[in-house]
Amino acid sequence: GWGTALGIVRSLHSRGRLERAFACETRPYNQGSRLTAFELVEEGIPGTLICDSMAAALMQRQGVDAVVVGADRVAANGDTANKIGTYALGVIAKHHGVPFFVAAPTTTLDAATASGADIPIEERPSDELCCIDVGGGDRRRVAAEGIDSWNPAFDVTPCGLLAGIVTER
Repeated sequence: GWGTALGIVRSLHSRGRLERAFACETRPYNQGSRLTAFELVEEGIPGTLICDSMAAALMQRQGVDAVVVGADRVAANGDTANKIGTYALGVIAKHHGVPFFVAAPTTTLDAATASGADIPIEERPSDELCCIDVGGGDRRRVAAEGIDSWNPAFDVTPCGLLAGIVTER
């Protein structure tokens, strides 16, 4: 099925309330480039793919009305864990006065986890960050041999950055 955040985008589009959706590439695994961009095109929603590092410039120069992201887990205090870079988007949105919403199914609400500090963060293999796919199952190293990498899959966005959490209810 479609992602929860895209459900909101799709609803806004069907009501004529969405001019364009901007999708971050979601490095290093490129879920935004591979999945979100595909979903926008399939739904006929006008969309633009941007590099993760372009979000601040986009909000500064072109203006953004709202940010909607997903969440893999929501702690009891409202902190949310999602793909790496979500926290940075929240900080950028707050700086630019852009409402920042998390869309998450109720199955991600975790009353047993007090705050985001209690959410374990998965560390991904170095080659996901240091190498690129070149086709045919082959990968090419783009980072210098010997460089260390830090590659967490998720980050935690403090609840104070959120305008709200939207669920299916």
